[in-house]
Amino acid sequence: MRAGRSGCPINLTLETFGDRWSLVILRDAMFGGRRRCFRSFLTESLEGIASNILADRLQRLTASGLLTRASDPGHKQRIVYSLSESAIELVPLMAVMGSWGVRHARPSIELSARAQVLEEGGPVLWAEFMDELRHIHLGSPAPVSSALAKMQAAYEASMRA
Repeated sequence: MRAGRSGCPINLTLETFGDRWSLVILRDAMFGGRRRCFRSFLTESLEGIASNILADRLQRLTASGLLTRASDPGHKQRIVYSLSESAIELVPLMAVMGSWGVRHARPSIELSARAQVLEEGGPVLWAEFMDELRHIHLGSPAPVSSALAKMQAAYEASMRA
């Protein structure tokens, strides 16, 4: 604990994330359906993060243990980032933030679809999603059903509506 800071768990959690960009990067890693490299974070994010900010936040998230980095076996110069177990355990927090945003922040219908699926699925779907993330990022066995597929189907349905 740093001098002048309380031991409040909410404050300490916020200090771990640092800022909104850290949460956006974690969101993209969670809902992207795969491990990510720097370029994919940079070019595929809807938020338009600057490369210098992305590099800094990836470094911070790795240092705090929320992301891990490893060489890409298919490309010598590429580093891939994966969620750690502690980041995967943020799924309930992300789900609740998404639910709050759907109700209070006037988001787009299309981008609300995944949050609504997580809200409706509740803790059972969150656990299923966390198991799927463990498969993608940590190499655990694949779950029986795919929470990501359910969220993607809802997103695609909202695009057709």
